[in-house]
Amino acid sequence: MGASESDKDRRIGRRALLVGGAAAAVGTAVLARGELAHLWWRLPGVQKPRVEGAVDFKGALWVAASSGNFRTADRPDDYAIDRVIIHVTQGSYASAVKVFQDPAHQAAAHYIVRQDGDVTQMIRELDVAFHAGNREFNERSVGIEHEGFVDRPQDFTDAMYAASARLTAGVCGRYGIPVDREHVIGHVEVPGTDHTDPGPHWDWDRYMGLVRRAERA
Repeated sequence: MGASESDKDRRIGRRALLVGGAAAAVGTAVLARGELAHLWWRLPGVQKPRVEGAVDFKGALWVAASSGNFRTADRPDDYAIDRVIIHVTQGSYASAVKVFQDPAHQAAAHYIVRQDGDVTQMIRELDVAFHAGNREFNERSVGIEHEGFVDRPQDFTDAMYAASARLTAGVCGRYGIPVDREHVIGHVEVPGTDHTDPGPHWDWDRYMGLVRRAERA
């Protein structure tokens, strides 16, 4: 005796449910494998392979910061980069390097730009530097320190402005960051910060003009 139409519908419905469930399980497994492949280096004791001494800005000097002052990451895959944050060291270049190499300092930027225009990279851009005093902004930004003091306009030299502008233009180009004051900001503009740098003597109009010019070059 043949099955009724309702019985056939139930069997077809059950088969479709099983097939759909199997497909969903396969899809979930593929997704899980993809996530695991992406995150394998986050397991305890595992670090993503790095090229020792590699820099992200051509011509920069590599001087490694203490691992206590940044967090290894895989940006922009795990955290999108959409900001450049401008800092001033409130001290000499040598003092900035010293504190960034001190694990007790608990802070460091990706770069330091000297008054003579030389650039030092201390943390890779793919890693999260503790520079902004705000976790979200740390995760989404590249921090650039500038040698000098906020109350000394003479510390912001022509060579410093030019080198920093090329650096910022390169960062913006790599990550598709718009070259504007919403995306290139001072430390003082980070929510929750108590810092005032780069201070009133930092010439934002001049700087942004140099960044745009470097971006077009």
